[in-house]
Order: sequence, then C-alpha cells, then structure tokens
Amino acid sequence: MLKPLEVNPLKLSQPMGALLAFLGIKNCMPLMHGAQGCASFAKVFFTRHFNDPIAIQTTAVNDITAVIDGGDYSISEAVKNITSKVTPELIGLFTTGLTETKGDDIRGVASILQPQHAMVYVHTPDFEGGLESGYAKTIEAIIEQLVEPQEQIEQKITLIPHVSMTPLEVERVKEQIELFGWSVFALPDISESLDGHLGQKQGALSNNGISVAQIQELGSSHAVITIGSSVYGCGEKLCTKNQKMQHLHFDTIGGLKASDLFYGKLMSLSHVSQPHASIMRWRKRLQDALLDTHFILGGCKVVLACEPDQILSLSSILTEAGVEIKAAISPTKSDMLANIPSNHIIIGDLDDAEEFLDDHTLLITNFHGERLAKKYHNALLMRGFPNYETLGNQLKDDTLYQGSVQLLFEAANCMQAHHHI
Repeated sequence: MLKPLEVNPLKLSQPMGALLAFLGIKNCMPLMHGAQGCASFAKVFFTRHFNDPIAIQTTAVNDITAVIDGGDYSISEAVKNITSKVTPELIGLFTTGLTETKGDDIRGVASILQPQHAMVYVHTPDFEGGLESGYAKTIEAIIEQLVEPQEQIEQKITLIPHVSMTPLEVERVKEQIELFGWSVFALPDISESLDGHLGQKQGALSNNGISVAQIQELGSSHAVITIGSSVYGCGEKLCTKNQKMQHLHFDTIGGLKASDLFYGKLMSLSHVSQPHASIMRWRKRLQDALLDTHFILGGCKVVLACEPDQILSLSSILTEAGVEIKAAISPTKSDMLANIPSNHIIIGDLDDAEEFLDDHTLLITNFHGERLAKKYHNALLMRGFPNYETLGNQLKDDTLYQGSVQLLFEAANCMQAHHHI
C-alpha cells in the first residue's frame, strides 16, 4: 500500500543518510551543497540523537547564488574556507534538492578540486529516496571513487552495515567476525566515530572511523559482508574491484535463525567446524530468553514504524518469541518488505500507525511516536532516528544472539511495566 500524502512524517532525507556515511570516515569533512538551514537542521538532528558534536559544513547556497552560480564558486569557496582552518583527509560533497533541481555539475567541480583535495561526490536529492538510499548511494560513491582495483586477496573482510545499525552493533559484529581469525574493516565505521567515547570532541572533523588509506586498500579483502537489503548493491560494487572477492549478504542478523545463518556462513568461509565458546554461550542464553519472554510477548501485538532494514531485523527477533506484527509502516519502498510477517505493510508515516493502535499494542518507532503512545495508551519502545528522550542511543544492540537477548528482555519489561500502570 502506497500513501500519496504525508501527514505525520516518518521519512528522513537522502542527504542525512549521506552525512551519516561520511561521519564514519576518519578526519572527513561532510560538505552539504545546499542552503545553510539544511545543514543546520542535520547537525542539530544528529547532535541531539548521539549527544555529541557533529561535523558538517555547507556551501550556503541562497536564493541569489542559486540563480547566478553554477555551483563552482560556492563549492570552491566552501572548500577554501574549510581547508584554511582544518586539514581533512577527505571532503564528502553531497547535494540537496535545491542544487539538484538547478542541475549543478558537482562531478565537474570535484574533478577540478580533487588534485588539491581528496574528495568524494555523490548526488543525494531530498525529493526522492530516503535515509537508506542516501546512505547506500554514498557508500557506492566512496567505493567507486576511492577503492583501488586489486588482484590479490588478504586475510581481511569488509563489513558494510545498513544505516540503522548503531555504533555498538557495528562494533559487536566486527568483534564476532574477528573471532574467526579475520581482520575486519567496516565501511563506514561509526563504531569509532559516533560511539560516545570521551575524547577530543571539537566536532571540526569526523572523530575516528575508517581511514582513507584503509578504504583505498579494501579491494584486497577476501570477502565483503553486507547486512541489510539496502546495501546489497554496495557489496556488489566492491566485488568489481577484485574478481577473487566473495560477497556474503544477510538481509538481517537479528534473531536465532538469522544469527545461526550468519555464523554458519562465517564458519564455512573460515573453514572451522566449531565457533568460539562465547558464541555458543550467547546462543544458549537466547534460547532461554525466548522461553522466558514468550509468556509475556506470546500473542502480543506490535506496530513497527522504522526504516525497512530495521523493520525486518526487529520483526525477525520478536516473532520468534510469538509476537504478532500488527502493522509495519515504512517511510520508503523496499523489496525486503515482502518478507515482513504482517498483513498490513504500509509505505507511509506515523499517521498511518494510529489506525492500528490500542491499549494492548506495543509501538516501536522513534521519538515522535511518544505523542501517539500517550494518546492511545500504548507501550512504547524507541528505535531508529531520532531519539531525543533517552541517553545511550549509540550503545543499543539488537543484533546476533546477544543483541536479540537484550531486545527481547527490553520489550517484555516494557509490556510488563505498561500493564502495571
């Protein structure tokens, strides 16, 4: 079902997805080619969500320059101003609806500036797509413009997580792969740049993440692992850099079955017959958690309103405990939505969620679902962007055995507390 009008928006724009991708690269300066207000909104949005300074600059296009400037001057001036104060290893140039409508030639401008400054450019108009597509487009652009073709492979794996994976989830997945003897590089790597660690937090440039030099060498990876339907094409793009590279794709790694599949393929890739003891320990804990929470979550009705990849991940975990997905509301189209076990799959907004809410329903969505939860007396579990109410968004984990355990207990406790009110 496709909704022609947004009443209570759920969708986030492509430029915001691009910004999040560039923030996972060390010493990168994201440069938004658009109006100053667009960059200010994105900066405040992610600063409040992560509770950390967010690095972003803008070309500050206005109504006059939008008409008389082809983009060359505003971009080159912005780069000049940036590099006079800091020395970024990479400038990530991405567009907005205004400059895309104008038809600015960012490829041409980038080709002029690239001899002096390392730069990646990507088209991310905000009048199409959403957070997932902007993020995926940016990763593909980074791979195409930075990764060098290779003929040999090394004992390393490239991990490409979907946009809704938190810094802690990226870190945990990297650690699990490392248990099988691999060096792991995430593209992008927000586990080091947006994880909330105490350090130098000026926000002038992105803090930590994968370096440009490491990105350039990703073509020698033995395999690329993509998590989430939205980034499948990114893995295919990286494989064009080396014919010997393998591509392992997972639509989700949430829940018992999906986690079993993930570890099974890693064991096959690594030629091992038994996973690390800690992995087996967490599998047993998940089995026990499914039994413990089934008495509360079994038959519980849930409304999900998140990005498509996150909807599949959350639903995969919860349905294993007997939860019924009453409705799934996605801001954008995705082929993956056909895999959601629900009779009501809607491309829409939070206004659509109201039709399915009642006192016995658990609503899982972002901070803007709080008003609906109070109106319809729902239990509310916050996931996705933004979350302004609680701290520690960067350290939430809903992946693999351990994260699935934590989500099940959080959901069960949420429903129990709601029933006691």
